[in-house]
Amino acid sequence: MANLTIRNIDDDVVFALKKRARRNHRSLEAELRDILTVMSRKPQMKFLAERVASMTPRQPRPSEQQSRDSRASL
Repeated sequence: MANLTIRNIDDDVVFALKKRARRNHRSLEAELRDILTVMSRKPQMKFLAERVASMTPRQPRPSEQQSRDSRASL
């Protein structure tokens, strides 16, 4: 396993992480390990957005809808 060192973390961030660790009954190290593990396994937001877009029916542009409406009225 690898070791990581992260420097220059804002005190407010460290305080919030320690508070989160206490709520979860873990050490700060264990909490950070869990956060990193969970986040590394989550699909990227862009990938999720592309998947959702590919499953969503494409809406016609207003100009395309007007063309369809004009042809339908003939």
